[in-house]
Amino acid sequence: MGRTVYGIPTCGTVKKARAWLDAHDLDHAWVDFRATPPDRAQIARWVEAFGSAPMRNTSGGAYRALGDDKATWTDAQWIDAFTADPMLIRRPVIERDGTPVLVGFRGSDDDLLARLR
Repeated sequence: MGRTVYGIPTCGTVKKARAWLDAHDLDHAWVDFRATPPDRAQIARWVEAFGSAPMRNTSGGAYRALGDDKATWTDAQWIDAFTADPMLIRRPVIERDGTPVLVGFRGSDDDLLARLR
């Protein structure tokens, strides 16, 4: 199965996810947001799969720099923001065979294996 991990190489959670995939012999392609930012259509698919709230990287400086009105933004506004600055997206985003299956990297080994195998 084709797994693709999207994120940035300096992100601790991305490093953890990629190491976990390697440890479980789950091959994956790697896409660095900074070198190859996701386009609006791809981000819209992710928001459709997960919703905009789980996709928000609320611990990042880019998120904190947004105005207070972000609390009332629609999914479409979040898609625009994510497209303009992929650092607003929680990492990693993982697709399996082109289908978004995980944003962030949390869960038991069994849960993660069920989603990523």
